[in-house]
Amino acid sequence: MRKLIVFSHLSLDGIAAIPSGNLNWISYDKDLQAWAETIVADTSTALYGRVTYELMKYWKTVPLNPDASKHDLEHARWIENVEKIVVSEPDLIPDWNNARVISENIEAEILKLKEQPGKNITVFGSPTVANLLIKIGLADEFQLSINPVILGDGKFLFKDINNTKLKLLEENSFASGVTTLHYQLIK
Repeated sequence: MRKLIVFSHLSLDGIAAIPSGNLNWISYDKDLQAWAETIVADTSTALYGRVTYELMKYWKTVPLNPDASKHDLEHARWIENVEKIVVSEPDLIPDWNNARVISENIEAEILKLKEQPGKNITVFGSPTVANLLIKIGLADEFQLSINPVILGDGKFLFKDINNTKLKLLEENSFASGVTTLHYQLIK
């Protein structure tokens, strides 16, 4: 059975997204990029909420940019080809290669995905969807980057999640002040 990985950048106070949607609070550098690339490499299904899905469409424009870096071009190719699942209302019409919407029977649909062959199913950002999947017991592991910033307001990844035990699998600290934590859910 495939694993469902929750991949999220968090502030020190546990916020995964701010009201403006801006990501400039993430201390993104080459170290964090290399860490994220390992998660992407182990993913064959990307799972998003509606907002993150719309933000990810930026990658459709990268191949048209003559100044795009090799890394950005490679990531744009990956995201174009990967299976994309969007947990959203049924009015969302996916307009991207290999994308489809799950709007009902979410638990059963995700369980079907987990039973298919392939690499990990990774929730990228999408704190509302990730929170739901944690609550219904579908998350297996967490790949978290803790950024050296306190935001105070926004969406908490672990809102109303109680008494959930985790096993630390790996941790890294980077010069930027970011600490990455890889946890496995103890079921």
